[in-house]
Amino acid sequence: MRLPKPRGPLSEWLVARLAGTGVAGAAPTSDSWADSWDDECISLWTLHELSFRGFEDADDRAEWDPGLLGVRHDLETALEARLRERWARTDPAPVAPEDVPAALETVVAEDDGPSLADHVRRHADRDQVLELLRQRSVYHLKESDPSAFVVPRLPVRAKAALMALQFDEYGDGDPNRLHSHLFARGLEAVGLRAEYGAYVDDAMPENLEMNNAGSLLGLHRRLRGAAMGHLAAFEMTSSLPSRKMVQGLERLELDGPMSAYYDEHVEADAIHEHLASRDICGTLAEDEPDQADEILFGAFTCLDVEARFASALLASWGAR
Repeated sequence: MRLPKPRGPLSEWLVARLAGTGVAGAAPTSDSWADSWDDECISLWTLHELSFRGFEDADDRAEWDPGLLGVRHDLETALEARLRERWARTDPAPVAPEDVPAALETVVAEDDGPSLADHVRRHADRDQVLELLRQRSVYHLKESDPSAFVVPRLPVRAKAALMALQFDEYGDGDPNRLHSHLFARGLEAVGLRAEYGAYVDDAMPENLEMNNAGSLLGLHRRLRGAAMGHLAAFEMTSSLPSRKMVQGLERLELDGPMSAYYDEHVEADAIHEHLASRDICGTLAEDEPDQADEILFGAFTCLDVEARFASALLASWGAR
């Protein structure tokens, strides 16, 4: 994957710095890019990506470049503040560690965000579904990778449960069964590009923020509880939408490998729901009680950023 196209002064500076094209100079001050959310989103996504697969046209050592880490810190601080402010608006009550699994069920049950899967099942045309798949590819081609950073940061019971879930996500040891690989095969089958990061230049800022939120939580040890809450909400809200995606893909004759990807998640995520909410988050809260509220914050964040992305994409289609 090559560096993305800049979307403003900060990402222009960042891409030049990473590509080594001339003297990039000092990073723009926050005053010069604070009004460009799109620029912020692609910049943070690019900085996070240095810790995942990196870029063909950037030096791998840039991941730990002190100057870039300072910019990443500023962007992450702004993102986390935004996410926590949204969570605070819900006036969350403290949760006892033993009540975390039930509280997760409540957070999920109370989510009233729009459903892209329901739109695909009933109304979407072929072009809309292909656009959705391009957007989803930004995450699904590295599916579960952000959660993998959390493994060494968990106590024994939560760590074992997360590894059980991740082993399934990574194909039970079969490279052809990795969920990210299944999605790549699906992209190829419907005529889309399947290489990692192929559509990041087309990604909406809401989609980039959704990806940035997951990476932020996964990459910071202090946010391990939020990362696992995020994972739990993702797994708890995946099975039924996956079934709807299968139905929509079949309606539009886009089934085959892409339908098989979503069909895999109908059954797998029904199992993962229990693993994530009880065996990971429940035991983490019991072993580290200070993480209980963080778990709920992460769950809310997962649902919130998905709802914002869904609303933006549906609005671009003139749908609700």
